[in-house]
Formats: sequence, C-alpha cells, structure tokens
Amino acid sequence: MDTLFSTKKVITFFVEPLGLILLLFVIGLYFLYKSSNVKAKFFLSLSLFLLLFFSYPPVGNFLIQQLESQYTKYSYKDTNIEFIHVLGSGHHENNLWPLSSQIGNTSLKRTLEGVTIYKKLNRSDIKLIFTGYAGPNNKIPNAKMNARIAQIVGINNYNIIIDGKPKDTKEESIFTKSIVNNRPFILVTSASHMPRAIKLFKDSGLNPIAAPTDFKGKNISFLSLPNIGSLEKSRNAMHELLGIAWAYLVR
Repeated sequence: MDTLFSTKKVITFFVEPLGLILLLFVIGLYFLYKSSNVKAKFFLSLSLFLLLFFSYPPVGNFLIQQLESQYTKYSYKDTNIEFIHVLGSGHHENNLWPLSSQIGNTSLKRTLEGVTIYKKLNRSDIKLIFTGYAGPNNKIPNAKMNARIAQIVGINNYNIIIDGKPKDTKEESIFTKSIVNNRPFILVTSASHMPRAIKLFKDSGLNPIAAPTDFKGKNISFLSLPNIGSLEKSRNAMHELLGIAWAYLVR
C-alpha cells in the first residue's frame, strides 16, 4: 500500500503544472546538450509558456473557482446530525514553535470550521471526527494535531474521535464508514477539495453534507502579473481535477 501511495504521488507531481514544467525544461536541456536546437527551443519555450500561463492570476482563479463554486458554505438546516468529519491536511512538527505555527493554514481553517459548526449546533451528543496521517517528516498524526486545536477551544475529549492512519481521502472515507455507516454527517474540507471528497465518500456508501472552507478563488484583473500564488492555485486545481478523474477510473 505504501509503494502504491508513493508511486501515485510521484506520477501526480509530474502531470501537475510545476512537475510538468520542470519535466519539459529538463527535456529541453537534454536536446540542447545534444545540439538538437529545434527540439530544444520547442520544449524550453513550451515550459516557459506553461509557467507564465499557470502563474497568470485569472487562469489560476478560473481553474480553482470551477471546483469551489460547486458547494456553498454550510447552512445549518440539518437538525439530526451526530457527526462532523474534519479531513486532514498538512503540518510540521517543531517544538520550538507554538501549535498554531506547526499546523498548516489549510488544516487550521478546516479545524476551525468544524469547531465553529459544532459550537453553533450546540449539542453535547455530536462527535467531531479528525483523520489524517503523520506524513513522511512527522511523528504525530495530523488528526491528533488538529484535535489539539479543538481541545484548546473547549471541545471535550468525549466528543472527539481521532484516527491517524488514513493517508488519503479514500482511506478517510473507509474509516468514517465504520463509525457513521449510512447516517448523514457533515463533511468539512477545503472548497476546492470538496467535489472529490464528496464523490469518494458517496462511492463508499456514505451520505456526507458539504461544509466547505478555505476558499481561495477571487475575481482578479486581467492586467495582473504572473505570481507564485496563482501557480499554486493552478497546481491545487489540477491536483483535484486529476484526483476526480482517477476516482472515476478506479471505482
């Protein structure tokens, strides 16, 4: 399973914008070294074009808005909810940093949204589910790090369920299935990740209610210059679109 997971990550990197650009650039350098100038110019020019294209703010925002616009913020219309599942994301352990700095922005926003919904529903029988593994560079699972934020703001340990084993969204859905079964529950994740998450959870026989957060899409002027932030939005969007395509292929 670890080999398959690692292989999937490597393949994904090289078909996402940054990995694809680097691959084309390396191919261009190879042909330049071989004195094949026409091919070298083609691949080097293509890599530069894609870098500028995916870094152009209107492109990055358009791509990510196609995903984020599919679900709106949670409406608090559901009265019989027993579970709120907050999906994992990244963190970086460093005992010299406060907890708020160790948790990534995405993890923090997902956790705060889950806690906010829990507080507003104001029922002591609701369980907050946190999932997510430690990653290659940490010892503590992301699920446990996120749960610590919930504990800090006053959520009782009795109302928190932690599983630090799932490595991806599919594994998270399998764990939740063992607890929730077919009962409806609130699913909290980033707005751009929500379409893929909803599909994977429904494919596992679950009934999630979307509560998206961490919106990034904005209306940007066409006169904006390329920047790293927009390249990251393009990467994020392409990662999710590829994930959705993969989910259809392996279902």
